[in-house]
Amino acid sequence: MRSKTTAPLAPARPTHAERIRSVLASAHSMTVVTDRERTEVTRLTARALAGHVHLHPLETAFDPEGTPISLEFTDVAPTPVRNRVRARVTVTGRTAAPYRADAPDSQCVQFAHATLETAEGTASVGLAELTTAEADPLATTEAGMLTHLVDDHAELVPLLLRLVRPAPVAGARRVLPVAVDRYGITLRVEYGNGHTDARLPFPSRLEAADQAGSQIQALLNSARRASHRGRLFAGW
Repeated sequence: MRSKTTAPLAPARPTHAERIRSVLASAHSMTVVTDRERTEVTRLTARALAGHVHLHPLETAFDPEGTPISLEFTDVAPTPVRNRVRARVTVTGRTAAPYRADAPDSQCVQFAHATLETAEGTASVGLAELTTAEADPLATTEAGMLTHLVDDHAELVPLLLRLVRPAPVAGARRVLPVAVDRYGITLRVEYGNGHTDARLPFPSRLEAADQAGSQIQALLNSARRASHRGRLFAGW
């Protein structure tokens, strides 16, 4: 009797709502789009964003003076990888009063939905799901962690490729970390004519940012114990 085989489970990763919350939490700028203007708002912090924009459920009857509005955010990888845009988030709704770029007070937005666009596709998230989701604990520290890894410990990054299954094909020109979250780290393997992303799950889910160092160290220890098969990099 032939035994049944089960496909391996995909590594855990943030939900669409969690990903959106993380992008909003780490955003330094956004584009505000109305039917009258397109305004760039810079130097945002999570606190400034929360204080400037308040999301409310979409009402059936709008204020006649309200303005349809979209808030656009771009999530860019902090490391110098190819195709650095990792995601785009658009929050759509309607203001309770006409939007003014120079308004000193905060804006109240009647929320319609949020859209997450990534290389994997597009997903729409409602207010209930967005409000119950949490931003990743590494959202505001990810950039510093990844740039530190690349700038000060670059020799460790190719080592992590020993854990990638299936193993990357030979001839890679460069590998860089492109993202890290509470569930794992993602490497971008670049070739002469393209790239692939490989996700390495942490041994356990992070509950706080200060746990990231030990989880990455655990991956490195596993990589050192793994056998090294073939030459992945030209000249390596």
